[in-house]
Amino acid sequence: MDWKRESSGRVRRKALQKPRKESWKMPGGREVERKMWARNLGEEGARRSQRHGDEAPGGQERAPAQGRAPGGGTAAVHGPHERPPLPVPRLALHLAPALHGGPHTLSLRPLQDGADEQLLPVAVLRAAEDRSEADEACRGRSREENLGKKRHLELKMDQALLLIHNELPGTNLTIYWNFDRCYHCLLQVLVDVSQSRKPGEPSIEAVAVSTQHGSILQLNDTAEEKQVCRLEYKFGEFGNYSLLVKHTHDGVNEIACDLVVNEKPVDSNLPVSIAFLVGLVLIIVVSFLRFALSLEDFRDWISKAINSQETDGLINSELGSPSRAGDPPPEAWRQSATPLRLRCVDTFRGIALTLMVFVNYGGGRYWYFKHASWNGLTVADLVFPWFVFIMGSSIFLSMTSVLQRGCSKFRLLGKIAWRSFLLICIGIVIVNPNYCLGPLSWEKVRIPGVLQRLGGTYFVVAVLELLFAKPVPEICTSERSCFSLLDITSSWPQWLFILMLEGVWLALTFFLPVPGCPTGYLGPGGLGDWGKYPNCTGGAAGYIDRLLLGDHHLYQHPSSAVLYHTEVAYDPEGILGTINSIVMAFLGVQAGKILLYYKDQTKGILIRFATWGCFLGFISVALTKASENEGFIPVNKNLWSISYVTTLSSFAFFILLVLYPVVDVKGLWTGTPFFYPGMNSILVYVGHEVFASYFPFQWKLGDNQSHREHLVQNIVATALWVLIAYVLYKKKVFWKI
Repeated sequence: MDWKRESSGRVRRKALQKPRKESWKMPGGREVERKMWARNLGEEGARRSQRHGDEAPGGQERAPAQGRAPGGGTAAVHGPHERPPLPVPRLALHLAPALHGGPHTLSLRPLQDGADEQLLPVAVLRAAEDRSEADEACRGRSREENLGKKRHLELKMDQALLLIHNELPGTNLTIYWNFDRCYHCLLQVLVDVSQSRKPGEPSIEAVAVSTQHGSILQLNDTAEEKQVCRLEYKFGEFGNYSLLVKHTHDGVNEIACDLVVNEKPVDSNLPVSIAFLVGLVLIIVVSFLRFALSLEDFRDWISKAINSQETDGLINSELGSPSRAGDPPPEAWRQSATPLRLRCVDTFRGIALTLMVFVNYGGGRYWYFKHASWNGLTVADLVFPWFVFIMGSSIFLSMTSVLQRGCSKFRLLGKIAWRSFLLICIGIVIVNPNYCLGPLSWEKVRIPGVLQRLGGTYFVVAVLELLFAKPVPEICTSERSCFSLLDITSSWPQWLFILMLEGVWLALTFFLPVPGCPTGYLGPGGLGDWGKYPNCTGGAAGYIDRLLLGDHHLYQHPSSAVLYHTEVAYDPEGILGTINSIVMAFLGVQAGKILLYYKDQTKGILIRFATWGCFLGFISVALTKASENEGFIPVNKNLWSISYVTTLSSFAFFILLVLYPVVDVKGLWTGTPFFYPGMNSILVYVGHEVFASYFPFQWKLGDNQSHREHLVQNIVATALWVLIAYVLYKKKVFWKI
């Protein structure tokens, strides 16, 4: 407290207000008048000081009027500079300490002789001040406890804690939020923050924000609907952040929004990096061991060459002596060991299938192992088109082999129809994601699907190739003839049909009138396009599916709901998108023709793969304007847009450009372990869907909000299916439809 000693030697407190008279009812009905000095603490402090002195000992209420002591005298407690004018018993206020956190007790007791009565009012003031400070501390602890509760808000995976401090007096704030990946999206209300009660005491609200993508935060004045500030930031998982909203201190009436990191986030991508490094180390170790084993014969040859007594035996052995008459020469062994199937095709199929199993099992719950919400590509968006592409290559290679063995086209047509029918039935009856809604019901069964799309695509492409099948031309005998367009010109009827089919897709997509939606709409609906078309998800593609199949027979949880909060059913394997999957499969047929037409011309094959990859990539750049959302036709897996097909086909040709010489020409890699699931693709795909919830493919996790535990579980489950495929391959068990 601030005290000042005057020249008279008296001590008085600064900033004293006019003494206030109050009366207290004493035991026995006596009333006592007292004067007290209130601190100049403002309205709240005066109210708090009055509250502390409003109860007499024993809980008696304050009397409304001044009373008298026995004998007609007035008992008064005066200030430090006054004497009682009447001969009454000398009384003093006594402040008893609080017990067990309860209130202090104020009572009147007789003043003993010799006591310094001048200090007693000071003691009373100090006690009142101590009580006030204790109350302030209690309020502070209460605020800290509330803040602590907010700080301990339970966070889930891919979330961070954001504490919003509003230090603006008289200004309520509304916080709007959305992902920066949400293209042309309406901002959503995140939280309302009330105004600051007094300077230095901000109003605080705690919210959980997503960390999957960058966030846009916009702070508006609730009353005036005026933007206060706007910022973009990428929060980290399980991080703790504070957003401080206050006036600047430079004398200018401006508002500053400062983002402070209270606790650093965890590195959520660390498990993926560790898994990648472990896999890379395993590949290096296995490759080194294989290389070391391949050097064994060379070391033996060196040791024999050093020993002069075995030189003749060594020469005879390499020339084919009787001791090794049963072993074929190296060239003959290599030719006999050459598989009838191209291993690069099965390896590529196995890579796509293994990635498909991994992402279907969750991919560690990372956003980039899930499908893109609308435009753009993630790892999960790569696998299905690649599988369709390789299916097209296999169609041509296997059909050519069957026809060369003398099988009639009519019989082969029956096999194609039966296989397509089985694929569609398996997809509808066995692998149906709407089982999560309960037992299979024909009223809600999902009709489109992955295997259904594969069955329909397989039927159209296989029948198209069967109708226009021609004998494979003779091997090119000169480099000049190998650079011809024979692989394209020999298939001009098929190409004409594919181009007409693509024309149908373009016409329906951009010219079909859709009720309530703009013609040619390719957006996600929902919050997209500033919320103008909430029920137009997919444009013509979604409209055709809902019109022909009905909402209940479509996929109920499309990926567009993640960012754009769409509410209508939409199926990414719908009817209109099947047209472009047929185009994708036919591009795979083209890759198969290149491999078979120029099988003895490695250079010609590689040149064609590179040419197709560049050509399709150029088309993709032109259609998308090299952007995610600004192109004429964005890359979109949900729509299976033509730019999506050309982009993924370009990637596929470049992958074959690498795999063919490494696996089939040079033999530097056998395709292990991806070759084995590629040889049993239908069994692995159906099996991983049916047994997804069974041990050992899934188990109860210790921390369900941990990327690391999910990633370990998904990697183990995927590796088990690769192991199963390996065992089945060794036992020569293949499931063929």
